[in-house]
Amino acid sequence: MQTITVEELKAKIDAGENLHLVDVREPHENAEFNIGGLLLPLGKVQTMQTDEIDDLKDDTVYIYCRSGNRSGQACLILETMGFKNVVNVAGGMLAWQEKIGK
Repeated sequence: MQTITVEELKAKIDAGENLHLVDVREPHENAEFNIGGLLLPLGKVQTMQTDEIDDLKDDTVYIYCRSGNRSGQACLILETMGFKNVVNVAGGMLAWQEKIGK
């Protein structure tokens, strides 16, 4: 599993790169603050309900959560499901809000 800092991810977003962002937090967390990723809670990843992203197995997919813990778990699970290039956003949305803001 690769990792990326929030600053590196923000630079990619600002550069207009076409990114696949996946938020593995719960819906209420996503509603409070989100950077535009597809909401796919960790519980769905754990039960392999990943239809929304199954076509991205060969693409780079950036996974984030609140702190980087759940997204790390999601990355490991997705790798076992055949995803070739998952990237954990280190520090998650806590780091994003601290270093970049809302």
